[in-house]
Amino acid sequence: MSIEITAVERTYLRELARKQAGYAALPIMQDRKRVWHDLNEGRVGVRPPMIVETWTFDRDFMPLSIFKCTSPAACNIEWQLLRNIRNHELIDDDKVIPDTFDFGWQVEIDELGVKIPHESVKDAEGVNTGYKFHHPIKDIERDLALLKPAQCRVDREGTRASLAFLEELLGDLLKVELRAGSYGCAMLTHRVVELMGMDAYFTAMYDHPEAVHRLMSYLRDNCLRMMHWAENEGLLRLNNENQQSFGSSYNFTRELPAPGFDGKKVRLRDLWGSANSQETVGVSPAMFNEFCFPYYRDVCEPLGLLYYGCCEPVDTFWTDIRRLPHLKKVSISKWCNQRTVADSLRGTDIVFSRKPDPNFLSVDVRLNEEAWAAHVRETLEATRGVLTEFIYRDVYTVHGNLMNPRRAVEIARREINKVFGA
Repeated sequence: MSIEITAVERTYLRELARKQAGYAALPIMQDRKRVWHDLNEGRVGVRPPMIVETWTFDRDFMPLSIFKCTSPAACNIEWQLLRNIRNHELIDDDKVIPDTFDFGWQVEIDELGVKIPHESVKDAEGVNTGYKFHHPIKDIERDLALLKPAQCRVDREGTRASLAFLEELLGDLLKVELRAGSYGCAMLTHRVVELMGMDAYFTAMYDHPEAVHRLMSYLRDNCLRMMHWAENEGLLRLNNENQQSFGSSYNFTRELPAPGFDGKKVRLRDLWGSANSQETVGVSPAMFNEFCFPYYRDVCEPLGLLYYGCCEPVDTFWTDIRRLPHLKKVSISKWCNQRTVADSLRGTDIVFSRKPDPNFLSVDVRLNEEAWAAHVRETLEATRGVLTEFIYRDVYTVHGNLMNPRRAVEIARREINKVFGA
């Protein structure tokens, strides 16, 4: 396998790697690591970290004008290095700039045995925004037979070639690390909606409940099949340091790997994993308990620690969600009754992963500083005595003004410091 970049690209990429390594070595990065460790290990009184997730507003954060490389391999490397560098230079949140260059296994997975075609539509700026799926399941009783067990293959030779190339290019500047999560899609209802659509899914719970249970059983078993395939193939890698569990929430912890780890083969119980069910926001707690919870419980059981939730209001189903195995962090979106969940988490080691209202950055052209500060204070007041992090995500544009997210971080830190000290 040949991976080619130009001599000019090589020099430029090494310059970027050297810059990232310099930022990673700053003393502030060690301070941030300690905060993440203290949070994830349940230390009482730890200051909440603040992260701004940038990939959703790449039209502003990573515009085409900043890129210099042209060969495919160099472009991929440049993208990762520039994202880390620009995060420190332009956002300066509590992200720990990595002292590694990370890449993943080259795998091919036919997850469902059927294709799910989709269409997308670009917005006025040419960014893919709207989309729809062409659902293969038209009749749930008839079409479940279309679904097949996942077929998985790993290209070890191709992965080794990439590793050798990256180590020769960057290895003296940044440690090249092969990374891998738990595999398998634990967002089970996301797959349901891709397969059949939300209206059909909700209707089927009434009209064809047994078929819905068969579908959920298939998705559970298929997820576990992929997870155990990766474990048996030796593909898993520890993710208890500067990796994300979900949505830019970082994993630093000494609680993993689990007892019995031999230092070589990583097991599922040595890993962070994640799950969510945004698509069931419109069902009752009783229906969530019947059609979702048992299957989510089963796919989360093999993991070491669990991040649960995304944009859905978890308080609606909190009776079930709080019983998920290995729950360590729970997403609290703007639609969630944050006081209800905070009161339930007080005195536990589960982290309240607050997702602030994205409208402050994505709708307002100029940050409303007073309203944003009040929004942060509201969470700080609700979460007194609760382990808390702020993960600002789902911002799809900052209207070309990258000072807004940086200023949002500064104001959040100011309000946090009033409670926890500088």
